[in-house]
Amino acid sequence: MTQATASTGLGYEDLAPLITLMTGAEKHGPAASSTLDALWVLYDRVLRVGPGTAEDAGRDRFLLSKGHGPMAYYAVLAAKGFVPVGWLSGFGAYDSPLGHHPDRTLVPGVEIGSGSLGHGLPLAVGSALGLRAQGLTDPAVWVLIGDAELDEGSNHEAIAYAGSAGLERLHTIVIDNDSATHGWPGGIASRFEAAGWSATTVDGRDHAELHAAYTAPHPGRPHAVVARVEKKQ
Repeated sequence: MTQATASTGLGYEDLAPLITLMTGAEKHGPAASSTLDALWVLYDRVLRVGPGTAEDAGRDRFLLSKGHGPMAYYAVLAAKGFVPVGWLSGFGAYDSPLGHHPDRTLVPGVEIGSGSLGHGLPLAVGSALGLRAQGLTDPAVWVLIGDAELDEGSNHEAIAYAGSAGLERLHTIVIDNDSATHGWPGGIASRFEAAGWSATTVDGRDHAELHAAYTAPHPGRPHAVVARVEKKQ
């Protein structure tokens, strides 16, 4: 399976206008802004899934754990043809499939319902284990979490298990905008490395750095990319 290509003619420069179509008091704008570049590079250049392959067993899986403030996610899904652009203006409305947290039963291409902190990484570990058990060694599993989710103990159990299990097809993107309550000596990447992961820290706005980190080899180990993004007040 080849990676996804844009089927709508929309590109990175169109994402900000797409996000402005989504209005309301519960937008969590900074949460969306912090993930925009990491999501775009992943969907545009790395992730092997598209609207026509979203149900294929051999697809890559992307799980958005940082599910509050999903406007950037919805904009990327619209730009890539998973959902109609016309859905965006109804964001958060009673009859809209685009809720304040993504719903996998309503939004094409969405793998999990999310928004509860500490939920996505354990699910990603389970997804990687499930694929391994089925003998599906090609699909990659990607999960995007926020640094504040590392305040949740469930994530540390998942990190410890994934490293010891050698889940090579598991990849975690950590959006680090200094939102966590507890800091980590040596930085967030050191937490993953201590558990046997491959880990690197990059500028979360630099597309070349993100792509290089996403595609770096990590034989026998899960891989974490810590994307540093300046926190907006």
